[in-house]
Amino acid sequence: MSELRNLITDVSGRAGRPRFKMRAWGSGVTAVVFDEPAVGSIDIRGGGPGTRETALLDPAQTVSGIDAITLSGGSAFGLDAASGVQAWLYEQGRGLVVGTARVPIVPAAILFDLLNGGGKQWGRYPPYRELGHAAAAAAAWISRSAAPARGWVPPPST
Repeated sequence: MSELRNLITDVSGRAGRPRFKMRAWGSGVTAVVFDEPAVGSIDIRGGGPGTRETALLDPAQTVSGIDAITLSGGSAFGLDAASGVQAWLYEQGRGLVVGTARVPIVPAAILFDLLNGGGKQWGRYPPYRELGHAAAAAAAWISRSAAPARGWVPPPST
C-alpha cells in the first residue's frame, strides 16, 4: 500500500459483491476479505444496531484478528450473510485455529432496508447466507490494483 486515505480500500484485502442482480430485492451484501487476519474496530450508533461477532473486536478478547467483515442489508435477516462468508473462508482453509478446528472470524453489520421497496418475499429462508458466500467468492477474483467500484455495481460478465 502506498498511501493511506482513510478509506475501506486502505486495508490489505478485497471487497466483493455477488455476481447476480440484487437490485430487484432492494438490498445487497458486501464482503471485505482480508489477505491475512486483520485488526478491526467498530463504532456502534443508532437505536437499533444489528451486528454479529463485534464483541470480538474488543482488544481485551482472545481473538487477535478477523478474516473478513460483512456489510449487508436485510435487517436482522442480513446477519446470515456472515455465515456465507464464513463458509467460503472455511472452504479455503482460513480461520482461527482452535485445537483441531478452524473457525473463520467474520464480524458483520446490517442496515434496515426491509421497507425500501424491492421483493422481500424470499420463502422459508432469506437469501443472505448464499449472497454472503457469493460476495466472498467475488472478492477472491478482484484485482488488488483495480479501482474499487462505487454505487450500484452491475455483476461482471462471465
